[in-house]
Amino acid sequence: MNDFERIYSEYYDTVFRYILSLCRDRQLAQEVTQEAFFRALKKIDTFRGECKLSVWLCQIAKNTYCTMVRGQSKQTELTPETIPAGEDLEERLMDGDTALTLHRLLHRMDQPYKEVFWMRTFGELSFRKIGAIWGKTESWARVTYHRARMKLKEEIE
Repeated sequence: MNDFERIYSEYYDTVFRYILSLCRDRQLAQEVTQEAFFRALKKIDTFRGECKLSVWLCQIAKNTYCTMVRGQSKQTELTPETIPAGEDLEERLMDGDTALTLHRLLHRMDQPYKEVFWMRTFGELSFRKIGAIWGKTESWARVTYHRARMKLKEEIE
């Protein structure tokens, strides 16, 4: 078994579950995961080890998913009037049209806000784990996540 086959077998489920949490469609998640591993194989020599391999693979998968979503037909745009009042930002992600727009906003967001929000919301990682991944404290992860949420709310309004 070569190194990439080992990586594929070890991380496939992690990447698949992550993408499934984004799209809620098993078939699309399988397609995106396959494409993400294909892209990772082509770029494996660019992996510098600055983050965990699983984080790098999930980032490639997320970018693959966003590219696929962008390529689909144009969805309705998100405006404050189309979002029911009182819902949490994370709950809005469950609605397909709203989720697409929020994913677009997230895609344009600066680091580390974008990644911390993804890790917490979609990766369901604890603030302690997010802080550890970034080499920071749990408090830093909490503050960064809160700021990311605020930035998204500002963009929507």
